[in-house]
Amino acid sequence: MKPGMVPPPPGEESHIVILPPGWQSYLSPQGRRYYVNTATNETTWERPSSSPGIPASPGPHRSSLPPTVNGYHVAGTPAYPPETAHMSVRKSTGDSQNLGSSSPGKKQSKENTITINCVTFPHPDTMPEQQLLKPTEWSYCDYFWADKKDPQGNGTVAGFELLLQKQLKGKQMQKEMSEFIRERIKIEEEYAKNLAKLSQNSLAAQEEGSLGEAWAQVKKSLADEAEVHLKFSAKLHSEVEKPLMNFRENFKKDMKKCDHHIADLRKQLASRYAAVEKARKALTERQRDLEMKTQQLEIKLSNKTEEDIKKARRKSTQAGDDLMRCVDLYNQAQSKWFEEMVTTTLELERLEVERVEMIRQHLCQYTQLRHETDMFNQSTVEPVDQLLRKVDPAKDRELWVREHKTGNIRPVDMEI
Repeated sequence: MKPGMVPPPPGEESHIVILPPGWQSYLSPQGRRYYVNTATNETTWERPSSSPGIPASPGPHRSSLPPTVNGYHVAGTPAYPPETAHMSVRKSTGDSQNLGSSSPGKKQSKENTITINCVTFPHPDTMPEQQLLKPTEWSYCDYFWADKKDPQGNGTVAGFELLLQKQLKGKQMQKEMSEFIRERIKIEEEYAKNLAKLSQNSLAAQEEGSLGEAWAQVKKSLADEAEVHLKFSAKLHSEVEKPLMNFRENFKKDMKKCDHHIADLRKQLASRYAAVEKARKALTERQRDLEMKTQQLEIKLSNKTEEDIKKARRKSTQAGDDLMRCVDLYNQAQSKWFEEMVTTTLELERLEVERVEMIRQHLCQYTQLRHETDMFNQSTVEPVDQLLRKVDPAKDRELWVREHKTGNIRPVDMEI
């Protein structure tokens, strides 16, 4: 199998139409099918005609080197630097970089192709849009492949960095919510303390009768209410504040590791691309040197010129092999970066859903505790209501008079 090629995925063999002799089908690392003529190293995105025969051999520009050298495009020559090649996952990022398009039966117009070092690539503006991985979900894995201009400067921010910033912001919001609940707990604790203190106040302690009993129950209800609020504050701490604070305690540390990993892959990808460009230039120089030596041979035949041509051909072949190796390494780095980006963005998406759901559940717990507290508070005043309904001024007067009377007052007749 040639570098950069992968066999058809399991289950697809039965669906592949038989190709003409000399043609084989492969998949790019991004999953797009392409076809290779093993005799001529021609590649095409279009399925070759099923009519018998092998397509015509390539043009004269391929005759200066053996097919194994000029055929380096089958390993996947990148046509664009990483900064533009990965601007959007919706563009066929890997396909435009991995294959030259040279269909024997159908020529592409110059406006729709780009030729680099005798290899033809589809123009990025005419590339079909790649299907989104999660087209109906606005998923992280589909929309953060490009770099975004920094609104506060002239630089750019990587799409993954934006996702990381959102995650860290979510962590900060979670922390601030926890601090908010903590302030709520302090208010509850202070309120309970003041209620308990007020319940011990001696004001109006000498009120008598049924009204005096109701007043005493009012003061006792304050103590009961203070106990309710203390329990409420304790539950807020254990069931809301603490879980919010402890959830994903090491999140920031883990995300930094992930960020460094993705950044390293991006640097490796850029480095591999630079190596490809360097090898491409070296091959061009070796080809030029070989052509010059060939022209000298036509002018004057000599053993020295023949030796120079052999030497130049060896160097040119070596340069072609070096380019194939660099392209293969680039494609490996690109595939690894793509896989890690998809995996990591989906993980960030899962963590964000988990964070939002966790906060929602604990806020629901907060409202439930509030309802329970209100219910318990209501229960503390029910005895007061019962006693207030029993207040009877006439009976209170009777009881008081019986206890404090000093004697009957009767009028006495006067005598003259």
